[in-house]
Amino acid sequence: MDLSLREEIDRLHAQICGGLADPKRILILYALTEDRTNVSELSGKLGLPQSTVSRHLKILRDRDMVAAERDGQSVYYRVADERIIQALDLLRAVLADVLESRATLATSYQRANDE
Repeated sequence: MDLSLREEIDRLHAQICGGLADPKRILILYALTEDRTNVSELSGKLGLPQSTVSRHLKILRDRDMVAAERDGQSVYYRVADERIIQALDLLRAVLADVLESRATLATSYQRANDE
């Protein structure tokens, strides 16, 4: 395997996959697609403590997945690149197809055993 591909995969894993490793961060990303939002608003929308939201936002910022904009005393966050959401939607579609396939297989297996 090409060494540059391995290095790129290592960077991808560290940067993107690490950022998506916690489901709360994925929820935060989806919440930020609606509008730019501050920590307090995100905390209320997601039902998470502000400290938890702040910690996850820092991780997402460090990985350039969200961008921050200061407006007076408040800092507002937004998804830095919409392709992140497109990638998440694609992964969700893959998961839905896998689950549907498994359900179909289980149903077929059940019918075969019932006969």
